[in-house]
Amino acid sequence: MSNSIKPSEADEAISHNVYFEGKVQSLGLETEKGKATLGVMKKGSYTFSTSSPEKMIIITGTLDVKLENAAYVKYQAQEEFDVPAGVSFDVKCDSDTAYLCYYG
Repeated sequence: MSNSIKPSEADEAISHNVYFEGKVQSLGLETEKGKATLGVMKKGSYTFSTSSPEKMIIITGTLDVKLENAAYVKYQAQEEFDVPAGVSFDVKCDSDTAYLCYYG
């Protein structure tokens, strides 16, 4: 059995994204809802920028989120928030956190 990817399958490959020296990682794929990533964040503080709208759903852990011109808001497992395109936002994790993000 070969692990090679056929050209027709290349567009369906799972992407692996690594940020902040490996402290934030995600796997990306296409879903029936469009592009999505399933990710994990180690305890810490991070700043992200968006190029398209994002819907973030917390799977486990908690995330303190600061959107532009707003105070930090705490989100827990099963809660979600939206981030507009073209902005930066700050997050703080008090413990390791898993999330699902839909784009577009």
